[in-house]
Amino acid sequence: MTTRYWNIDLEEMIKAGVHFGHDIKKWNPKMAPYISAKRKGIHITNLTRTARFLSEACDLVFHAASRGKHFLIVGTGTKNEAADLVPSAARRARCHYVNKKWLGGMLTNWFTTEMRLQKLRDLRAEQKMGKFNGLRKRDAAILKRELSTLQTYLGGIKYMTKLPDIVIIIDQQKEYTALRECIILGIPTISLIDTNCDPDLADISIPANDDGVASIRFILNKLVFAICKGHSRYIT
Repeated sequence: MTTRYWNIDLEEMIKAGVHFGHDIKKWNPKMAPYISAKRKGIHITNLTRTARFLSEACDLVFHAASRGKHFLIVGTGTKNEAADLVPSAARRARCHYVNKKWLGGMLTNWFTTEMRLQKLRDLRAEQKMGKFNGLRKRDAAILKRELSTLQTYLGGIKYMTKLPDIVIIIDQQKEYTALRECIILGIPTISLIDTNCDPDLADISIPANDDGVASIRFILNKLVFAICKGHSRYIT
């Protein structure tokens, strides 16, 4: 049972399209308990259960944030607008994020990731100090290209100095590699699961439309609010 009131309104969820699932032909039978109906060839998610699991997720992140825990939000959706929701939410909640592409081994091969992050920080510092200006055009171009690539894929975790305490995953199907790495490492996960997903993989699975921008925004806003509330309780 949830321990706090997070103002999760069913009408707001309907307005955001949280209840829309996938085509009935593209479903995971394990999702049957989370589906309330079929409509026009698609499954409809049971929003009462969505509200329950979202409340549990809010409780988890609230208490974790109040203890100074660190979060990573992963959402590399193909829709640019949806992908942009992730860095915006992460900045508000002071979380790390990945929104372009998950590089295999980002967590399970943390030593290599740390080296890449140090390279990113070094190149950023060199560029800021104007060191690129003293190089030949070709050499400067190579470094700028390397910096741009590292910034694109690792920019959201450039301040991450250790493995995250909790990982929030948008679109479980697309972020399966990230989810598996968390499972291997024993990192608690919160995952949005559409009707084509396996609800048994994440620690807390929130049944919801993981394609619609409004749906993703609704879920993220609730989690971010809970994290921010937790941060306000944290005493160093």
